[in-house]
Amino acid sequence: MSKAAVFFGTGYEEIEALTVVDILRRAGVETTMVSITDEKSVTGSHDIKVEMDAHINEIDFKEIDVIVLPGGMAGTKNLEACESLMAQVDAFASQNKIVAAICAAPSILGHRGILRGRKACSYPTFESHLEGAQVQEQPAVTDGNIITGRGMGAAIPFGLAILEKLQGKEAAQKMAETIVY
Repeated sequence: MSKAAVFFGTGYEEIEALTVVDILRRAGVETTMVSITDEKSVTGSHDIKVEMDAHINEIDFKEIDVIVLPGGMAGTKNLEACESLMAQVDAFASQNKIVAAICAAPSILGHRGILRGRKACSYPTFESHLEGAQVQEQPAVTDGNIITGRGMGAAIPFGLAILEKLQGKEAAQKMAETIVY
């Protein structure tokens, strides 16, 4: 069974984070919601508090198949400031393990040089941060082990792109039908 970890910093975009969690869990992917804060519950950009499954210090990254970085302006800044998470993002990217980021969060990958020569997307006002990327205007873009999404309205295609990478096109299509997408 595949394992995903979705990382939550204060100010995360609720729809982007929770849509991915929902789609992956429906598909049987073991998905852990991970706090990068000192608290077990994390408040999103619209003051919605969500209880996490684990704290970042409790995660064995060797067992994780995909790192997911939701957007939200403050959430993205908080994720990028988390040194232990950034070390894992770099390691996953260099080991060709899956890293997925949506909305403002692909800017993190751009800042780290992970998008150079790759197709990627982000929230339109963050496209200048996709350093070296071939910027796309699609809801979700997969280029090798890197998956990016455009924004809240692209949360479902982004979640389905992650599922497709983990379980194949047929599984993603079946999920799209199941959720009436």
